[in-house]
Amino acid sequence: MTETKRKTPLIDELEKGPWPSFVKEMKKEAHKPITRDAISQLERSYEEHISHWKHGGLVGVMGYGGGVIGRYSDLAAEFPGVAEFHTFRVNQPSAWFYTSDALRTLCDIWDKHGSGITNMHGSTGDIVFLGGTTEAIEPIFADLTANGWDLGGSGSNMRTPSCCVGPARCEWACYDTLNACYNITQSFQDELHRPFFPYKYKFKFAGCPNDCVASIARSDCSVIGTWKDDIQVNNAKVKDYEKQGLDLNADVCDRCPTRCMSWDGKTLAIDNSNCVKCMHCINMMPKALKPGKERGATILIGSKAPIVGGALLSSVFVPFLEMDPESEYSDLKELTEAIWELWGEHGKSRERVGEFIQRVGLSNFLEEIGLEPVPEMVMHPRTNPYIFFDDEIFEKAE
Repeated sequence: MTETKRKTPLIDELEKGPWPSFVKEMKKEAHKPITRDAISQLERSYEEHISHWKHGGLVGVMGYGGGVIGRYSDLAAEFPGVAEFHTFRVNQPSAWFYTSDALRTLCDIWDKHGSGITNMHGSTGDIVFLGGTTEAIEPIFADLTANGWDLGGSGSNMRTPSCCVGPARCEWACYDTLNACYNITQSFQDELHRPFFPYKYKFKFAGCPNDCVASIARSDCSVIGTWKDDIQVNNAKVKDYEKQGLDLNADVCDRCPTRCMSWDGKTLAIDNSNCVKCMHCINMMPKALKPGKERGATILIGSKAPIVGGALLSSVFVPFLEMDPESEYSDLKELTEAIWELWGEHGKSRERVGEFIQRVGLSNFLEEIGLEPVPEMVMHPRTNPYIFFDDEIFEKAE
């Protein structure tokens, strides 16, 4: 049996069905020994129900501490093509906007130096090149930088920031997510390329509370667009939705989480002081309702997927922040640097910011970074009545 005719009955099953198959795409690159052996090792893993990838050492670009994830096979003698099978993370453009020429350039670079297998995109957002040798690391980096590309983040550093399409294609965007993402990426180059945090730190920029990048579930800093003033209402359009069959009371008002809306057949009344900006009503009637005109973002901190502890959702730290490009997002950067200084000094190894806050307590954390507590930070009403405040006790003593 020749190298090109190894039988892979288990992974062949993944080519069946109407959905796209990564196996089919890998086989297109099977003329390369590294890709052919990756397919064979994958079949072995399916047979034995274990992974045959191992971490055998640190690899990277000279001067960078991140961007390349070392991966080695424990079956190198049998599959020499994947003795080294490193992953390269390439910093993606904001909101994943490419020209066809840019994509061809990336593919040509990877076809020249690596397996030809890509992941568009990784969970953090990066362009991912899967499968390259140690020898190819510097030539790949040279070709990428010569064409205007850079590596993304990996390891205990700031990971590559990502954002939704924002104002480029979405009318609900409350700030320019693309500009903010690019600015933060450029401003924190040291933190992106040289790991010196306790663990990873992710930024994600969502233009509105629909949060199309799922920032509230998986980023240490979620920047979610919002507004301060009233929802813009066109009652004539609201009436049109009712004429088209939408049950405004059942499908809109009754599903408002704070019940801040009412419809009398002519006017949609909204108690904006109780609106939590969930976007449900706007999503149901996009031609009749719009976010307010006084727009900015809410800054939330601390979400993560389970690694050391359980999953966490981001918690509000700054209820409203103006996202003015002319200010270079100085307030967001000042908050970020204060968090990094405290967490970097006292965080444990592989402890995310959200876990650190849980360990030291929110009040201690806020005091150390110089941020005043606000009601929006409270996740739920307290259940213990035996809580006293120092200021109140001090006032009574006087």
